Amino acid sequence: MAAADIEKRTEKLLEPILEANSFEMVDVEYVKEGSDWYLRAYVDKEGGITVDDCELVSRALEKKLDEEDLIKDAYILEVSSPGLTRPLKKERDYERNFGKLVEIHLFKAVDKCKQFTGTLKAWDESSVTLEVDGLDKTFDKNSISLIRQTFEW
Repeated sequence: MAAADIEKRTEKLLEPILEANSFEMVDVEYVKEGSDWYLRAYVDKEGGITVDDCELVSRALEKKLDEEDLIKDAYILEVSSPGLTRPLKKERDYERNFGKLVEIHLFKAVDKCKQFTGTLKAWDESSVTLEVDGLDKTFDKNSISLIRQTFEW
């Protein structure tokens, strides 16, 4: 089974667990690092996710994964907070960061620059618009290698 299929099916298994606890699914990834496979679920809630919350989700998800026998290979299950500087991937991520300072990293330079920081102004299926130095700058999503919230210290 392809990694993307495992991720989608894991999301389906996670949904009722998260709904029952008023948690939010941020992302699921199934990746190989070195010789090990990792199934990672990033979850959040209003006010922030705790270690106990992650343990609750991990135990419930592990039980469902075992019942479904979803993954044939050995893997390591991790459930964690997505962190403050998590990438924006889903519609909810963009909604949560509307009007906030974000940074965009590009695959190829635009105006001799591969990184831009500005206020998230708009987005749709194909583009993201930031206000950078008082001007709106629109980027094609296919040209973005990373977009995440950033902070001025």
